[in-house]
Amino acid sequence: MKLTTMTQVTVDGVMQGNGGASEEERRNGFERGGWAMGAGDNETRTFITQAYQRADAFLFGRRTYDIFADSWGAIEEMRAHPIGVALNETPKYVASTTLTEARWVGTTVLSGDLVTVIGELKAKPAGELQVHGSGNLVRWLLQNALVDEITLLIVPVVLGQGTRLFPNNGPDIALDLVDSRADSKGVTIQVYRPAGRPRYATG
Repeated sequence: MKLTTMTQVTVDGVMQGNGGASEEERRNGFERGGWAMGAGDNETRTFITQAYQRADAFLFGRRTYDIFADSWGAIEEMRAHPIGVALNETPKYVASTTLTEARWVGTTVLSGDLVTVIGELKAKPAGELQVHGSGNLVRWLLQNALVDEITLLIVPVVLGQGTRLFPNNGPDIALDLVDSRADSKGVTIQVYRPAGRPRYATG
């Protein structure tokens, strides 16, 4: 399976608190939650929905899993939405060292040597293994060269605080641009494929 990530980020790369001001999204003194609410036009919303619908499996970090389980997995209105239907009907995996039993039907908890376990999932024929949100997991996947495609939905706002998708000190990755579009509200969608390491000036 192809492992893909989809992340909403600000222009300055922040991914924290896109959906609101929950206790989880306020961690580390973050006070600017909800910056992605109302962002994107109908075409962008359709793009996101269709992405969820083509997934053959979903992979989550623990925090995002809990948020999704309590919303898409539990609230009837959200369960009935096409994204909710896709999430509830498709196999889900959560990478966690603390979770022992999954409460969302259709979930398998991954533990142990995650490089090997996720590599085995990726080795399955065809299909798409999607990661949504899950910043810590995405950073780890990138560090271990397990990501095949990155989709960034960039909301036209600068926050100046919050957890960023890419760390200050992390792996360097060259990217090939696969697709790029801008919607009527200024949200841009950039799809990249990792292409080894960047080239640097010499001498």
